Amino acid sequence: MKMFKFSTPFVLLAVCIFMTSCQKDDNENGEDPVSYSYYTPESYAMMSQYLDIPESPLEYKLDFPDYYNTDFTLYDKDIATLGRVLFYDKNLSDDRTISCASCHKQEIAFSDDVAFSRGIAENETERNSLALGSVFSFSEYYGAESFGRIPFFWDNRATTVAEQATATFANDLEMGMEMHEVVDRVKEQPYYEPLFAAAFGRTTDINDENVLEAISEFINSMGSFGSKFDEGLSLAAGSGGFNVTAAAQEDFLNFSVQENMGKAIYQNDCAGCHSAIVSAPSRTRSNNGLKTTGNYADKGIGEMTGQAQDMGVFKVPTLRNIGLTAPYMHDGSLATLEEVIEHYSSGIANHDNLDFGLSPGGFNYSQAEKDALLAFLKTTDDEEYTKAVKYSDPFKQ
Repeated sequence: MKMFKFSTPFVLLAVCIFMTSCQKDDNENGEDPVSYSYYTPESYAMMSQYLDIPESPLEYKLDFPDYYNTDFTLYDKDIATLGRVLFYDKNLSDDRTISCASCHKQEIAFSDDVAFSRGIAENETERNSLALGSVFSFSEYYGAESFGRIPFFWDNRATTVAEQATATFANDLEMGMEMHEVVDRVKEQPYYEPLFAAAFGRTTDINDENVLEAISEFINSMGSFGSKFDEGLSLAAGSGGFNVTAAAQEDFLNFSVQENMGKAIYQNDCAGCHSAIVSAPSRTRSNNGLKTTGNYADKGIGEMTGQAQDMGVFKVPTLRNIGLTAPYMHDGSLATLEEVIEHYSSGIANHDNLDFGLSPGGFNYSQAEKDALLAFLKTTDDEEYTKAVKYSDPFKQ
């Protein structure tokens, strides 16, 4: 992944370096060395038969909130543009009906609106599709647990976007494609040649490595932090090194009384798993009492490890855009946020591996507390993210 981080003192130097080092390749055959980034007129005319993308690729940059410790992150716009096309291309599934975006829809924060998504041949997936839009920043927070990061899938079995994408392509219920078959499908489509030339240089072969790098660049460029909650946290914490966790406990100036009440409940009862600033979960695995011991057909992480302490234990998901991403839980069994709140209020089942922060039964919330918690959770929704052109479907319908 080609990713560049810049803090404020180095912005001007970084821009100069970027402007003088953007050439992808040497000047082979006397061609303009920077033309790869902007396509030839002939290539763009051909691509435009299939794709609605600008002549000059969109910028892929994450401008982090004031309270965060990094100003911004830049991604290679040509590689991310290629990744965007790959993400939405249905040709890359066995029966040419399913793309990554089929189960991760931008308008609902890259989630799906059913308990189990439909893959090739109308197969149902085995678990609820995790929302890509629930993440503050993939590149900042996702990776191996041993490095204090969040792994992929409900059972935490992948540590990179490339591993996750490879497994999804190969899943017989989802896309049913080995990587060499994906590469063959890519080579069939005429619009990929100029996209790969722009991303990797004209002398680079199309192979599984750069297919996965492009998908990774696109996914890693995703970040959602334009919510009302982020605005409030920035107002409370500022940008001067204030303790952000402490700031999250304060009443937010842009919140209603009800939203601040819900935030206080969240900080007291939910942040122990899901993070005080609704970013990287405080722990990456848990049993939340969705069912009693022995009632899980899906054993979660225990299905991989065979360890008793992992049975019925699943990934602790990130919660951004939670108001947009129903249904909930690994099996999609809770249809609304109201049902989720009721589960934690009165429906927590006893389980041998129940998280130590939870008790059988639940928190016994009043109706006013339930309404307040619901109001707070919806402050994490980022409507702008769900409409950003750079993450949208580039294919002409």
